[in-house]
Amino acid sequence: MFKKILIANRGEIALRIIRACGEMGIKTVIPYSNSDRLSIPVACAEESYPLEGDEAKDTYLDIDKLIKIAKDSGAEAIHPGYGFLSENYLLAKACKDNKIVFIGPPTDVIAKMGDKISAKLIAKKAGIPVVKGINRPIRSLSRAKRIARIIGYPVIIKAVNGGGGKGMRVVTEESSLQMALKSASREASASFNSDQVYIEKFIDNPRHIEVQILADNYGKIIHLYERDCTIQRRHQKLLEESPSPVLRPKQREQIGNLAIKVCKAMKYRSAGTVEFLMDGQGRFYFMEINARIQVEHPVSEMVTGVDIIKEQIRIAASEKLSYKQSDIIVKGHSIECRINAEDSEMDFLPSTGVVTDLILPGGHGVRVDTALKAGQEITPYYDSMLAKIIVHARTREEAIQKMSVALAEMKVSGVKTTISFFRKLIMDPEFLKSKHTTKFLETFSTDDNKEGVHFDAAAIVAALYYKKNRSLKGYSLNQKKSHKADSNKWGLAGRSEAMRIRRGW
Repeated sequence: MFKKILIANRGEIALRIIRACGEMGIKTVIPYSNSDRLSIPVACAEESYPLEGDEAKDTYLDIDKLIKIAKDSGAEAIHPGYGFLSENYLLAKACKDNKIVFIGPPTDVIAKMGDKISAKLIAKKAGIPVVKGINRPIRSLSRAKRIARIIGYPVIIKAVNGGGGKGMRVVTEESSLQMALKSASREASASFNSDQVYIEKFIDNPRHIEVQILADNYGKIIHLYERDCTIQRRHQKLLEESPSPVLRPKQREQIGNLAIKVCKAMKYRSAGTVEFLMDGQGRFYFMEINARIQVEHPVSEMVTGVDIIKEQIRIAASEKLSYKQSDIIVKGHSIECRINAEDSEMDFLPSTGVVTDLILPGGHGVRVDTALKAGQEITPYYDSMLAKIIVHARTREEAIQKMSVALAEMKVSGVKTTISFFRKLIMDPEFLKSKHTTKFLETFSTDDNKEGVHFDAAAIVAALYYKKNRSLKGYSLNQKKSHKADSNKWGLAGRSEAMRIRRGW
């Protein structure tokens, strides 16, 4: 077993890994950006090293800096967490070249998984159902048009080396195809340093269901059953639960077997997630394998009792899996809500500022994964997630009620959060009956928005109203002078819209 591990990440996942390592008797090393110097992970790790910078490209994405710190500190392995470099072939290769263990799949597997087309072809060859589409990058608009006509609209454009909802655009008609291609390619280039995209059929109104797997170096693969990640916004997951409330026992067995089958075909090792779409007829389609720990891994831990981070570390240390498939039994139901620093009433506009007060929920069956603390500054440099509330109860109904209480108990002052959004969402009749699909949030509205006002039109009117009463020119975002229009709902909306215009959203 390792004696020291460097954690190439920040926030709640860094703290989660530090705690797992501590319980295993492993010392931890944390590199940190300027804005994270006073963070809880930095305080909890045995060693910490500055990365000298704020933005991700200068800190948590700088492979040379991370490798140097690992060597200087004597760390035997690097755990990448999720996001940042967690599925990056170059980091895994740099680790291998410097005789440092990368806690994740082998480099050749990462290369195959990182290329979504390659992964899809391997799955198809293994007999796994895949979504109809083209198995090569799109090079021209004319070819894209021909493919889309053959497949039939709607289609979805995806980044070849993508993930996390980045570089994805749904196209319903040919007139929108060119703009969607440019937009997806541009986002893919910015997020993954590759502008390559491909096209496949868009499955309308599906469920998004994924399977957590563990695979050791000795050919043993097990699954921890499924998670339902259907509640999404712009392909970004917001709420996850396990088990899926819509699967029948035979479907549960089927999707678990499919996940193991595709992992064997890929010669996968480490912890990972096999993602599927399920259409209205209950048919599964392979999407991808996420070759890392997932944000939503706690719901699987809650219902199975397996510490996925510890198993991931043991696999990387060439130990055998601690469990057989027959050991994995799902008990009860678990739900996770991602609490983000966003204003859900302003189209989920990111919120920055200083957390002035913080109350975290607790009690039996309530888990909060976070590195948030009072006095912490929420900057624009990183992902907006502040915390994850995870609950566990005997039934889904009890879990929903427990989550409702936990959300009511949690208080974050100083920045806008999605707490109130989730309080309304989990009480929506469609969610309660598990009738929702990935399109759920396109029609879902909070109580505050059920006045029949179209948000886009209201925002334009509000901005014009505000501009008439206070010129945008010279207006400071930090200015807090009183104005009688501010007491009016339209005035407040106008000020927010003015800020969005100034910031470039």
